[in-house]
Amino acid sequence: MPATFNHTIIAATDRTASARFYCDILEAEPAQSWGPFTNITLAEGVMLQFAEPPVQIQMQHYAFLVDDAHFDRALNRFKEAGIEYWADPQMARAAETNTEHGGRGVYFRDPAGHGLELITQPYF
Repeated sequence: MPATFNHTIIAATDRTASARFYCDILEAEPAQSWGPFTNITLAEGVMLQFAEPPVQIQMQHYAFLVDDAHFDRALNRFKEAGIEYWADPQMARAAETNTEHGGRGVYFRDPAGHGLELITQPYF
């Protein structure tokens, strides 16, 4: 069996708020949670687990591939909720999207400060 991605733990300052944020933006589903984890499920059964570690959180980057309709819905959510977004990872082009790699892309932050990216075409 080839390796497939199953789950990861994302550090959060408020695991419930982070899980809700990802569910809203990614149109994901809450999953059964246990112990220190608040879980959500993406397509293909990939689980994101949010936990509140007892250490300072280091920013990580997570990119998600979505279709054009999902991308448009996410942009509308950003605007309605006042979520800042950028066309570039340096955060120099505020309130813009990019057209890199033959699709569209946008960068934004989650409640814990992680750098997130939505793209409509894979990089390769």
